[in-house]
Amino acid sequence: MSEIREITDKIKKFRDERDWMQFHDPKNMAVSIILEASELLEHFQWKTTEEVEQYIKQNRAEIKDEIADTALYLFELADNLGINLIEAIEEKIKKNEMKYPVEKSRGRHTKYNKL
Repeated sequence: MSEIREITDKIKKFRDERDWMQFHDPKNMAVSIILEASELLEHFQWKTTEEVEQYIKQNRAEIKDEIADTALYLFELADNLGINLIEAIEEKIKKNEMKYPVEKSRGRHTKYNKL
């Protein structure tokens, strides 16, 4: 069994033991992903690059928790919608390779429609 499947099963077990599936519709899961991602972003708000580097060293555990919270909801949402996360990521990488060819995008942050 893949690690993704194993962790998804653990997430579902945790959820189901608490009878929380009733709250985990796609809209609420998407909202929760954004909320957790916002909590992650809050760690970096208003900080310079130098301040961020120091902050990460001092607050790594809290940042790690916010990354995990975001991933928990993402993994569950994908599973609830019947989306194989690995396949979805692989397909998206292929699409991005087409949108951002190396010869046009290397070293640039320009959006694909402006290359």
